[in-house]
Amino acid sequence: MGKLYLVPTPIGNLEDMTLRAIRILKEVDIILAEDTRTSGKLLQYFEIATPMQSHHMHNEHKTVDGLVKRMQAGETMALISDAGTPAISDPGFLLVRTCLEQHIEVDCLPGATAFVPALVNSGLPNDKFVFEGFLPPKKGRQTRLKILAEETRTILFYESPYKLIKTLTDFVTYFGAYRPVSVSRELSKLYEETVRGTAEEVLRHYTEKPPKGEIVVVVGGRK
Repeated sequence: MGKLYLVPTPIGNLEDMTLRAIRILKEVDIILAEDTRTSGKLLQYFEIATPMQSHHMHNEHKTVDGLVKRMQAGETMALISDAGTPAISDPGFLLVRTCLEQHIEVDCLPGATAFVPALVNSGLPNDKFVFEGFLPPKKGRQTRLKILAEETRTILFYESPYKLIKTLTDFVTYFGAYRPVSVSRELSKLYEETVRGTAEEVLRHYTEKPPKGEIVVVVGGRK
């Protein structure tokens, strides 16, 4: 019986790659990558020659059964995403669930996840929190925002720079202009920044200075 490893990759700074992650990626039979072009640069940097296969949200439903059969036959595999921990707002859940159903061992290595540093340096309560990932773009968005408006725990979101203004505007509308918000951008990269303030203040900041890069939004819970 083979085995599945979930291997986190750096969200920006390549020095965040762990020694264990490098060793596992060198030892497995195949690496399942969200984008083989992006991951190819990472593997080249760490001199990892293991073959790659594409595994992403558009093909995972079709490929899971075949991958599981190969692991049942003895192959070891590592799943990586473009950045961060697989299955956190990225492909991975279906493969993990199927492996466990078929009694294939799954080992998730600790490592980079964008929302953890964003939460810790937000200055908002982090003893209890809710991770929402990406909000629905259209259908169900208003319903979800109305529910989250009553949430008393700190809430974490992922967002693209192209939709941040819309999301912050929605926060002002549904959560209130004075709800505390922290936006972390380009974590661990050269132009990393965190902007903190009320929803209205942060919205004004990014309206004047359009954002770039990967974004985590942390919102204080309802008091």
